[in-house]
Amino acid sequence: MAAGRRLYLKREDVHELGAFKWRGALPVLERYRDAGAEAVVTASTGNHGAATAWAAQRTGLRAIIYAPEGASEAKVGLVRSLGAELRLVGPDLDVAKDEARAFAAENGLPFFEDGAEPAQFDAYEGIGDEIVDQLGEPPAAVVVPVGNGALFIGVARSLARGAPAAARVAVVAKEAPVMALSIEAGRVVESDRSATFADGMAVRVAIPLAVEELAPLVSSVLLVSERAMARAIGALAAEGIRVEASGAAPLAALDQLGEVDGPVVLVVTGRNIDEEMHRRAVECPDSFPD
Repeated sequence: MAAGRRLYLKREDVHELGAFKWRGALPVLERYRDAGAEAVVTASTGNHGAATAWAAQRTGLRAIIYAPEGASEAKVGLVRSLGAELRLVGPDLDVAKDEARAFAAENGLPFFEDGAEPAQFDAYEGIGDEIVDQLGEPPAAVVVPVGNGALFIGVARSLARGAPAAARVAVVAKEAPVMALSIEAGRVVESDRSATFADGMAVRVAIPLAVEELAPLVSSVLLVSERAMARAIGALAAEGIRVEASGAAPLAALDQLGEVDGPVVLVVTGRNIDEEMHRRAVECPDSFPD
């Protein structure tokens, strides 16, 4: 997949939580605490929930995390281990989010919607800053997986400032296309599916603020199949790097990138994947839909 390219990985999987979400969660919860909150409510497929629980420990807040009933056992276990109150509700993230929002409103608690907090965008700019600083030269392209879009917004803002010639490439799961559709339209559009094993990208309902902020920053959007992500998981595993599907999505999209003159950076967002799913992706990638 990387033949003939100068390829670099920006590894956000090496944090103790195994994903980048801690960067955005901590400043948001600090703001809630400083405003007098004693608890926070959120909804997540896993990594955001774990980051919220982790940040709650550091800010002295109680964390109540809603997640879909089919959430990754690896991620659910991480949330529980961090002391949060976990509630499994509904078939997908957006149903869990509706329940969480209603509970927060009924109880007068702040609802932390992942991707709707400007403090997250600001925090994720640090990833883009680090890419430019660590690379030592401007990247030709930076490829970022897109779930709700907050990560991309932060990285792209940084690149627009520090490496304006770099292509800012968004990767969306073909089976969860709402962000690609919304970016193309320049507004939130409806989608009826988020049937991807890349749970960090399994968004069915786009966040208006995220679409508004993200659309002008995107150079191109690439759609990746479940099979392509599974093969990318296997390719990274062969190099000793364990990733979840969202973390493998930039590598899965590499064949679609086209020619670029200079280094290409893939943002590896996380490693939290169930053992059986990882084994299947590595050993039987063609069992996933193309």
